[in-house]
Amino acid sequence: MSVETEIKEILTETRTIALVGWSPKPDRPSHRVAAYLKARGYRVIPVNPGQAGEAALGEVVRASLADISEPVDMVDIFRRSEEVLSVVEQALAHLTGVKTIWMQLGVENAEAAALARAKGLRVVENRCPAIEIPRLMA
Repeated sequence: MSVETEIKEILTETRTIALVGWSPKPDRPSHRVAAYLKARGYRVIPVNPGQAGEAALGEVVRASLADISEPVDMVDIFRRSEEVLSVVEQALAHLTGVKTIWMQLGVENAEAAALARAKGLRVVENRCPAIEIPRLMA
């Protein structure tokens, strides 16, 4: 399967996204991407410990992935590459139903990707769903 085909499949099958590193600031990429995904019909659960308990995108902002009790299809990561392994470990330990780890533009972590793949998850690195959706699903 080509990378484009796999990404299109992920974006078609995904319904609920935990967005780690969400920012309340409208000028931040994580804020804009979350709003775009929400507008496209995805349920986006923002994750940011500094904003935990606040309302955003029709959801309550969670402090960590451990605070999400409902199933999540994809974890979209807006964190530095060296922080990704910890996020993936949290996702594997605490989330039900997670199928995809998505690392945003400029974010790559081979160890985290290998761990996720070893547990049967799909991994996308160094890409943005807000770019891929219009490119692949127009």
